[in-house]
Amino acid sequence: MILILGGTGEARELASRVPAVSSLAGRVSAPRLPVGEVRIGGFGGVDGLVRWLRDNDVHAVVDATHPFARQITANAFEACSQVGVPFLVLRRPGFTPADGWRWVDGVAEAARDLPGERVFLTTGRQDLAEFAACPQWFLARMVEPPEPPMPHRIEVLLSRGPFTVDGELELMRSREIDVLVTKDSGGSMTSAKLEAARQLGVPVVVVRRPPLPPAETVADVDAAVRWLGTAGA
Repeated sequence: MILILGGTGEARELASRVPAVSSLAGRVSAPRLPVGEVRIGGFGGVDGLVRWLRDNDVHAVVDATHPFARQITANAFEACSQVGVPFLVLRRPGFTPADGWRWVDGVAEAARDLPGERVFLTTGRQDLAEFAACPQWFLARMVEPPEPPMPHRIEVLLSRGPFTVDGELELMRSREIDVLVTKDSGGSMTSAKLEAARQLGVPVVVVRRPPLPPAETVADVDAAVRWLGTAGA
């Protein structure tokens, strides 16, 4: 059996090309489901994943989770190392850096010394608490409704990509956005906001990706399919 740790477009594409079980974290109430067998929910840490790998005779694991899903990646690497199951990380390339970007090492750093007065925040609902004490006005876009704590001056926009440059230009102009805060998630579904910011001259604060474990890593689905072939899965 092949286990795909999913939740991304790359994971869904991979599941459409190889027979596998896809595992989703369950943090989104109505996720986009891949083809094939799907399990939803956590494994119970490293020990729980070790048991699941053994009980289900897993021959290979592909981690195609979001670039910022740090914990599951670390747990999967450790569990596969313990069981001796081949492990691959499938990560899309990050965004191409541009002038006017300030790179930070985490959301907490992004919230410190945040420039501007009207912030377009696209880091996700789980990070809102880091900005709760900021005095700026925020337009926070996310898929699921947030829970407090959150900034006192905030407009929540529930929306799921892909987004267009024209749409992002209209949105940022209508809200008079003067700084964009985002994560280096990469991909085309959310990259339009960066082009809109460039055209409008809006500075961008970009959160760097967390480091990966020392696992083999590929950047696209074709490479993952080839790896599965060589891994004998």
